Amino acid sequence: MPMASRENAFVEITPEVLLKAYACGIFPMAESAEDPALYWIEPDMRGILPLDGFHLASRLARTVRATPYTVWVDRDFDAVIDGCAEPKPGRGRTWINTRIRRIYRALFDAGHAHTVEVYDGDALVGGLYGVSLGRAFFGESMFHRARDASKIALVHLVARLKAGHYRLLDTQFVTEHLQTFGAVEVPKRRYHRLLEEALNGEADFAAVPVDRPVAGGEAVAILKGES
Repeated sequence: MPMASRENAFVEITPEVLLKAYACGIFPMAESAEDPALYWIEPDMRGILPLDGFHLASRLARTVRATPYTVWVDRDFDAVIDGCAEPKPGRGRTWINTRIRRIYRALFDAGHAHTVEVYDGDALVGGLYGVSLGRAFFGESMFHRARDASKIALVHLVARLKAGHYRLLDTQFVTEHLQTFGAVEVPKRRYHRLLEEALNGEADFAAVPVDRPVAGGEAVAILKGES
């Protein structure tokens, strides 16, 4: 079971405090959108997606290459977190409350939170957001409103992390969906060793340009070591 401690609803968590928590292997969650309190979580078994072991199915690779969607990063953080907070099948409520939105928006403004956004024309149909620190990226949440949109976002994220020389992609927990991409659980002690290694040095989220949409073929080429 994950270790959790309750944070007083009226104690402000700054971006600096949040980054220190990530560096210690801890992250915040809320019980629900209506609960102003946050809980500090440290799972006994931590989900990670090994960047060198990322599994890209051939069907999905074809979809990423051929998709009519366009993929941007860091274009509309608020819209992405809105999408992640939407109810979905099997989950009628969200853990993303007002404090989570405010804290991660501040991290985004400081350059430590990033989004991957998938558009169908002008409509945002999928995406994800997470936190970058050193050579570690901590995935927070993803969503889709169209088939394969969140999968496309994840493929683009992993390609960007590999291009930027990241060492660790933390998924917090492992779902059946993430297992299809190669996600695994590691014990807390092993996770802390991986985290310590990843915090030593700096990665470059902008190694793939952030001022233009990234083509699916470019992302797949990076993953296959062709670019």
